Amino acid sequence: MNGRTLLNAEDIRRAVRRIAHEIVERNRGLEDVVLVGMRTRGVPLASRLAAAIQEFEGQPVPVGALDIGLYRDDIPAMDLKPAIRPTELPTDIHGKRVVLVDDVLYTGRSIRAALDALIDFGRPASIQLAVLVDRGHRELPIRADYVGKNIPTALGDDVQVLLGEADGRDEVVVTPVPSEAEGPAEGER
Repeated sequence: MNGRTLLNAEDIRRAVRRIAHEIVERNRGLEDVVLVGMRTRGVPLASRLAAAIQEFEGQPVPVGALDIGLYRDDIPAMDLKPAIRPTELPTDIHGKRVVLVDDVLYTGRSIRAALDALIDFGRPASIQLAVLVDRGHRELPIRADYVGKNIPTALGDDVQVLLGEADGRDEVVVTPVPSEAEGPAEGER
């Protein structure tokens, strides 16, 4: 089944630049701002945000990577053994304004896990959330401060963010999952 492309490389580039400007504006500069990308695709997005900010502000922003594998609440239910990757924070986050970066905001459960993980590393002055795509269907009361694109989706849709650093190309694709009443998709019979 083929998905439909909702964001192409240029759309993603524009969204990243817009979010970068919004971060600087909301924080009235960059003092004590730290970008922390959630593994996997939040990390390159955080790096892209930092590069965009440095380009127009002329000032570097610290960038880190956060692994939430041990903080997820779906591991026991799915009998998963999470692959643990290192969390790499570029500075002590105590008293900092942390911008947590992820690719897709869906139920909010990954963000809840990320908040728990961050707090284990210190007490930030604030935690803000930047996402490339907000697809709705929240299960927890979590809202992004910065959104590249709001994409209304059906509950069963598959939203894939593809980034050059991980996937060789930049694209956001939504693939509808057929309901049981529709039968299998073409090519799945």
